[in-house]
Amino acid sequence: MQILLIHSDHIEYQVKKKTPVAEEIEDDMRQGSLDEALTVFIAVEKADESDPEKAVTITVDEIKKVAAQVKAENIMLYPYAHLSSSLSSPKVAVKVLKDLEAALKGEFNVKRAPFGFYKSFEIKCKGHPLSELSRTIRVEGEATPHATSSAVSAPGTTAAGKEEVISEAIKAEEKAKSYWHILTPDGELHSFDDFDFTGHDNLRKFRDYEVSKSRAVDRTPPHVELMRRLEIADYEPGSDSGNMRFYPKGRLIKSLLETYVLDRSAAMGAMEVETPIMYDMNHPTLKKYLDRFPARQYSIEADKKSLFLRFAACFGQFLMNHDMTISYRDLPLKMIELTRYSFRKEQSGELVGLRRLRAFTMPDMHTLAADMEQAIMEFGRQYDMCISVLDAMGLGLEDYEVAIRFTRDFYEENKEFITELARVVDKPVIIEMWDERFFYFVLKFEFNYIDALDKASALSTVQIDVENAERYDIKYIDQKGESRQPTILHCSPSGAIERIIYALLEKNHMLTEAGGVPMLPLWLSPTQVRVIPVAERHREAAEEVALMLGCRTDIDDRDETVGKKIRDAGREWIPYVAVLGDEEFRNGELTVNIRSESQPKQPKQVKMKAWDLSARVQAEVAGMPYKGLPLPVYLSMRPRFF
Repeated sequence: MQILLIHSDHIEYQVKKKTPVAEEIEDDMRQGSLDEALTVFIAVEKADESDPEKAVTITVDEIKKVAAQVKAENIMLYPYAHLSSSLSSPKVAVKVLKDLEAALKGEFNVKRAPFGFYKSFEIKCKGHPLSELSRTIRVEGEATPHATSSAVSAPGTTAAGKEEVISEAIKAEEKAKSYWHILTPDGELHSFDDFDFTGHDNLRKFRDYEVSKSRAVDRTPPHVELMRRLEIADYEPGSDSGNMRFYPKGRLIKSLLETYVLDRSAAMGAMEVETPIMYDMNHPTLKKYLDRFPARQYSIEADKKSLFLRFAACFGQFLMNHDMTISYRDLPLKMIELTRYSFRKEQSGELVGLRRLRAFTMPDMHTLAADMEQAIMEFGRQYDMCISVLDAMGLGLEDYEVAIRFTRDFYEENKEFITELARVVDKPVIIEMWDERFFYFVLKFEFNYIDALDKASALSTVQIDVENAERYDIKYIDQKGESRQPTILHCSPSGAIERIIYALLEKNHMLTEAGGVPMLPLWLSPTQVRVIPVAERHREAAEEVALMLGCRTDIDDRDETVGKKIRDAGREWIPYVAVLGDEEFRNGELTVNIRSESQPKQPKQVKMKAWDLSARVQAEVAGMPYKGLPLPVYLSMRPRFF
């Protein structure tokens, strides 16, 4: 069984529509609400069918334990199938839910939402360190690789009962006292209560997200349906949660994004390197670093060694820096690795689609600066680069909110520099300030995308690190021939590549909702031009056009009407659709639908010579990476992935 426990100020639901597996209910269950409640989202799994009674007993004990910790007297039981991909039969699920309700009723005020209905609901999470918890319940007899009899996986333990590696930085993050402000481009600091958020809706949503720290999702975000329909990516049931499969179109998009961010980093002077994906957990230097990085690790055993899968490229690059001979003339010195993959054991309730994964592709650049003055100059340059990189990927300043985090001492010494960061984006930014330093950095920023569910996800980031040069004994020789330690910057120019795709899909969903026409940037579109021959006799001419265009062009040669072919191209967000029939053949031109200039159900159609279309496409993608079609040219020869 999977459960997600949210200590909530308020939870309210209303039944909307019955599904084929819905239980029979009385009218009083069609809606319900509780204040000051422990809300328990529940997915009953196939494994629970071996001993439902034991699953109920273990789950009841766990709910009681958490209720006691948060001092909750009210409990809302809410069936939530999205927590698992291995669900029990509806019959078992309903029985387990009813038994849980009965077992808890003697001690708590309990309400249960009905099983098998589409429901709308609202929940307000309290936002303290224990307000969001997830548990995996395993009953005796279930032979999964990480399960033991009657085991409960809680924060701090794995399903096998082995202690989970949780860094001191994560624990510090939960205890850290943050002082929140809004910084405006004129340099004024405002409290959250004093700032007028009118006209800054996403900034307000970002504030709510940061303060509540509610990371778990309560419904499937729109990009999940889009990543499947567009045949970009999907969940991989044969792997651990948060590990995705990418289809040919998705692999192309990822590859182009990866190439672009590496090219931009190289233009800034970064040298590309490659480092291992696993490290010795007991290596003296790495052991200390694990406690300073706020991430949960995957740990494995091999040859009597405790190893962990990397969650960033920091350690590999720092160990490399330690062995290098570096002069002050080499500084600032930059190295980058595009990690495919980095691994972080994110909590299961937070894993959804491409937003938050356990295995992800991260461009990870590190800069060695001579001192803090040079580090601050580099920070500013990399801040500008990140803005430019995201813009080229289709995410402008209007699409994300800025968070700047620092210690109070750093702010007092660098107020003008911090204010300049707000001036560059020319809009208010969120400030998080600490009285003391909890992590290895004194300054960091993130660009945070706000999605259709009002969740924030960090994209680009740069951090000034004041610990790891000493920890890894990284040194350079200064002008006097003396050995000195550099200041280090961590930078991901785009953030995780998968998260860029998530943000683009979410952005286009919201554009569609607002009455716009969705599309990816032309350089990222798997098919840039689709040629539609009206009849078989036009096929040879269509092939000549495709060759002439010199871009990712495919041909819809299926036995369908032209209207259906055009509609299908629209569902795939094809930027240019060129129809070739008798009239076009006679006049030596194409009838081209231009998606970027179209309105819903009102395509922009122009007559265009093939070489003019080619010139237009080449002008739009100039300077961006290019790869060929990821699928066969002819649609009739393509497999369906869904």
